[in-house]
Amino acid sequence: MAHSFKFFRAGGFDQVRIDTAADLLALKALDQKLWVALSCPVKGIEFDPRTLALIDTDNDGHVRAPELLAAIDWAAARLNDPEILTRKLEGVPLAAIKVEDANAGLIAAARGVLGEGESLVSVAAASAAEADYSARALVAWEAAGSEAKPLGDATEAASVALAAVKEKLDDFFVRCQLAAFDPRAADAMNASDEALRTLGAAALSAANVDIAALPLAKVGAGATVPLGVARSSGINPGWAARIASFNHATVVPLLGVRDSLTEADWQVLQDKLAGYAAWQAAKPAGLPPEAEAVRDLERLARYVRDLLPLANNFVAFRDFYTRQGPATFQVGTLYIDGRSAELCVAVNDAARHAAMAGLSRICLAYCDCMRNGEKQTVAAAFTAGDSDQLMVGRNGVFYDRQGRDWNATITKLVEQPISLRQAFWSPYKRVMRMVGEQLQKFAASKAAAAEGNLGASAAGIGKAANTPAAAGKPVAAQAFDIGKFAGIFAAIGLAVGAIGTILAGVMSGLLGLQWWQIPLAIAGLMLLISAPAMVLAWFKLRSRNLGPILDANGWAVNARARINIPFGTSLTQLAKLPDGAERTLVDPYAEKKIPWALYLTIALIVFVVAIWWTR
Repeated sequence: MAHSFKFFRAGGFDQVRIDTAADLLALKALDQKLWVALSCPVKGIEFDPRTLALIDTDNDGHVRAPELLAAIDWAAARLNDPEILTRKLEGVPLAAIKVEDANAGLIAAARGVLGEGESLVSVAAASAAEADYSARALVAWEAAGSEAKPLGDATEAASVALAAVKEKLDDFFVRCQLAAFDPRAADAMNASDEALRTLGAAALSAANVDIAALPLAKVGAGATVPLGVARSSGINPGWAARIASFNHATVVPLLGVRDSLTEADWQVLQDKLAGYAAWQAAKPAGLPPEAEAVRDLERLARYVRDLLPLANNFVAFRDFYTRQGPATFQVGTLYIDGRSAELCVAVNDAARHAAMAGLSRICLAYCDCMRNGEKQTVAAAFTAGDSDQLMVGRNGVFYDRQGRDWNATITKLVEQPISLRQAFWSPYKRVMRMVGEQLQKFAASKAAAAEGNLGASAAGIGKAANTPAAAGKPVAAQAFDIGKFAGIFAAIGLAVGAIGTILAGVMSGLLGLQWWQIPLAIAGLMLLISAPAMVLAWFKLRSRNLGPILDANGWAVNARARINIPFGTSLTQLAKLPDGAERTLVDPYAEKKIPWALYLTIALIVFVVAIWWTR
């Protein structure tokens, strides 16, 4: 009978619930189009990297759906009751391992790890046991190496020098064997006339690859390899340096000083270093074969602890959308501008990440985080408040999942709408910003003109004072030219007239309303101004998508993981006073403000009374 899955709705799509071992084991039958992700990176997420490395059997740096399914099946095959995978234990109980011949080594390894009175093999204990076996295997391997080093510590250099010329020496002596087999082969085994003519037509150096491709030395029956250092020794110039190193590090220490190397000498050298080569090849990369059970014990302990939470952050984004805890891709929290951004992801390359993550329609701040010489880059999503004070260069504090604090500096911003409140006030802020900029430019130009006139006047007065003919003559004042400013006055008059006409039209419209309709009309006018920005922001906020942010980090997100307005608001917390706090509203250093509210209220009352009186 097919397994009956349960789904929950979050992020605008259906996600599978994984609560029981039956849910885990049946994932292989669940259509992968219903999986939220099909691949996740083993780095840059908050999950045990050793567990991910064990699941990533092809070592490509990503955990894919087949690898997760294989890990679930592997663990279930070694447990009496797969339900143990859902109990959130810190390891595997000895009694939970299935008693059968195939698991005999696994059970023996578990008993060897457990102490007196213990029944649970923890992940820490299993990992320590594996590390201990690896260390012992390495010690045993190093002890065996003393017999495989004919030159002691110099054996490694001799072996490296031999390996650098082995292929070329083998080639040379095989050519000599062919020349001994048939004298006609001697000429064919040496460099051809055509090859030498081709080299003669080019600019040559000892490093030329075509020279190195020629035979090592003159080929003939019973020929030897010259070991002399002289340039006229007969060795191929492309191999002279390597043969000299081979002679110094290998031939002389093992055979003594000699002018040439025979085929018999070459075989003796290889035999003397064969033991060292075999010893190097036997260096343990991990556990020895007899200790594979310890590796399997660690794997099983980790799978019992980690498979369920991994599935709930892979097949479904349950932790993220239920807000029961941070998801694996949430690496910490950024505190800046009176807010805490909880959706922070690790980033390797901010420029490349932003190119993809910008499609998420989420406002992102890329921050370089520094702590005790360490550095990491995170992208923080802002989903509440506004972006007025978010700017490159601003500093904050980033807290990672281990609780460590990092100095964070914004290095790049991807600007997107954050909230409808920000969109409502954005037209007015733009107008005020534009007016402020124009006033600043006007004031700056007038100040510059005044300074220029003052400087010119001072220069003129100084010049006149230094001229004898002008001594005692008063400086004539420049007459005011009304015609020069007529155009300016006309333009100002037109602007004032246009503004007055608009205000008159608005006021006349308001005067025709009932007193209680006036506030509604004003509110409607403001809404009319803000509506386009709010509608555009509403569409963008509704289309925010987590997928591009994770895809830019190497995930393969398989669903439209939306972040709607209510859920997005919960991902960024705004500063607020704690419950029960006392607040004093009197600021002794507050600037003296003009009571515009009082004046407007009085004007409104007078206006309403005037309307009522004239009826």
